[in-house]
Amino acid sequence: MPQPPLAPTHPYPLTLHNHTRTDPYFWLRDKTNPEVIAYLEAENAYTEAVMAHTKDLQETLYQEMVGRIQETDVDVPVRYGEYFYYTRTEEGKQYAIYCRKKGSLEAEEEILLDLNALADGKKFLKIGVFKVSPDHKWLAYSLDEEGDELFTVHFKNLETGEVHPDRIPNTTYDGEWANDNETFFYTTMDAAKRPYQLHRHRLGTAISEDPLLFQEDDELFRISLGKPRDKSFLFLAVASIETTEIHFLDANQPQGAWKIVHPREKGLEYQIAHHRGTFYIVTNDKARNFKVVTAPAHNPGKENWDELIPHREDIKIDGVDLFANHLVVYKRQNGLKAMSITSMATEETHEVAFPEPAYTYTPENNPEFDTHLVRFTYMSMTTPDSVYDYNMDTREMELKKRKPVLGGFDPTHYQSERIFAPAPDGTLIPISLVYRKGLARDGAAPCLLYGYGSYGYSMEPFFLINAISLLDRGFVYAIAHIRGGEEMGRIWYEQGKFLDKKNTFTDFIACGRHLIAEKFTSSARMAIMGRSAGGLLIGAVVNMAPDLAKVAFAGVPFVDVISTMLDETIPLTAGEFEEWGNPKNEEYYRYMLSYSPYDNVEAKDYPHILATSGLNDPRVAYWEPTKWVARLRTMKTDNNRLLLKTNMGAGHAGSSGRYDYLREVAFEYAFIIDSLG
Repeated sequence: MPQPPLAPTHPYPLTLHNHTRTDPYFWLRDKTNPEVIAYLEAENAYTEAVMAHTKDLQETLYQEMVGRIQETDVDVPVRYGEYFYYTRTEEGKQYAIYCRKKGSLEAEEEILLDLNALADGKKFLKIGVFKVSPDHKWLAYSLDEEGDELFTVHFKNLETGEVHPDRIPNTTYDGEWANDNETFFYTTMDAAKRPYQLHRHRLGTAISEDPLLFQEDDELFRISLGKPRDKSFLFLAVASIETTEIHFLDANQPQGAWKIVHPREKGLEYQIAHHRGTFYIVTNDKARNFKVVTAPAHNPGKENWDELIPHREDIKIDGVDLFANHLVVYKRQNGLKAMSITSMATEETHEVAFPEPAYTYTPENNPEFDTHLVRFTYMSMTTPDSVYDYNMDTREMELKKRKPVLGGFDPTHYQSERIFAPAPDGTLIPISLVYRKGLARDGAAPCLLYGYGSYGYSMEPFFLINAISLLDRGFVYAIAHIRGGEEMGRIWYEQGKFLDKKNTFTDFIACGRHLIAEKFTSSARMAIMGRSAGGLLIGAVVNMAPDLAKVAFAGVPFVDVISTMLDETIPLTAGEFEEWGNPKNEEYYRYMLSYSPYDNVEAKDYPHILATSGLNDPRVAYWEPTKWVARLRTMKTDNNRLLLKTNMGAGHAGSSGRYDYLREVAFEYAFIIDSLG
């Protein structure tokens, strides 16, 4: 039996609020240290050795997953001006190919960007910006080749096929063209990888001459760029987790002056859209679940906000979309997404009817302003991704494409439902379930319970094509809609952050206990899973309730809460004071210390644990799961597996190629299946 590597300890004192804690694994933060790399490689070798007997299972799972996807496939084309834009994939190739056709779908295909060619010889490739100029002659695209989410912008002449020599490094996911087709606005990062500067570039001029238009010095705030559907303005959103300030510029006047919608006010959030001289603003101004107001674009300050859609306690407004003749409102009611359409001409409003009682949808790219169609992708836990065009006048829904699921998948063989678990404070927590029909409710079925519960991000009842490999092995797949998300409105988020963060963890434990009580599974047959902030959830849960599940998977987990939140040089740290609290405040420090997974490891039995990380991860540093596993190794009292797998050439999202990604999923599922026996 291979022996696990043991990291040397080098006690490092950390003192705050007269409280000293010693961190014996602080040295693992330095990835320039050859000993650190050697240790990570030793952990990877140990993981490989422990999992060697599952190679056949991993290969079987991988082949099942590949066998379900239409490897050579084409997305539904999107009309934008004279062109139809789409992406397609080819069998055996890792990445998408970006294409367009002019005039009709029968026209000759023009390949704009083949990521497979660009990825040749590289371990990682991710596209950030993909923006075609308003006249469709230029493509601005950006690439991350390390997984560290630092992008370089390139410009391609779509008439000649030549890539312009201009290169803009250190950029973010954002970029927008002005309407002159030669001016491009972009944002850059500070040392902590926070988007903080706005620049303007004119094709053919030196990058060094690009003027700095805006700089945000408050570390709580990040900037982002946008453009409304009618292409009239450029929007610069300056936002922290709890406060927003938006600046705007006439897109026809790229050299012009930026103006402000409304200056930042602590706790005031808003987002903006434009329609023929009027701004439509979604805001929480005296409206916890948000409301919609309008304001004249020439004078949009809060003193001129006119309420259009009032606040409601039972409905949270997520956003609006504006077309020439219609207003679309995206919202959430009874824990599910909803959508309403208002005719600009008649002011009549109707609700979009969806075909299943439990579902979700995501708005698609709808670049055309003057259209009566709105496109979205609909799905449920038994219905694959389905692209619909909804006629906002006739209220007819046309299915454009349902994602093919090969390998004999039949949705009628599966059952989905939503149940509720009582939390310790009596709050009912929704759980979405899917399983093969005929499940015996005797507690013998294996179960994978997934959770997240942070940043107001809601876990939707998505269709999970890879999870079919679990369902067909008798698993129940469950999603815990715990507080910290916004499934049940803004209050759901507020009750799972700051000094109420532990609700997130106790909600998840309650969901697991309820599944056991209702005999969907048992603790001996349960696995739990979370990623990133969901990895924090898993780390906290295995400390608080180590008997809940037999297996735990923590992907790129945020588990060293105190050390990270005390170090403002780390990406995201300062901006997240409005999510977790600032540990320089002793009340927050003590509370965060009470649940930080790394700081609460104890000498006791833990479940089988697999943790993953990415060496280039800018969101959750590789050393967080590395330190956590090192401490668990020395303290846990069981003989269960404890594995760490570090992707040495990727970041937060893991491998970028679609086949490489499926290899990772197959490995994770093999660990769960094998550990459950």
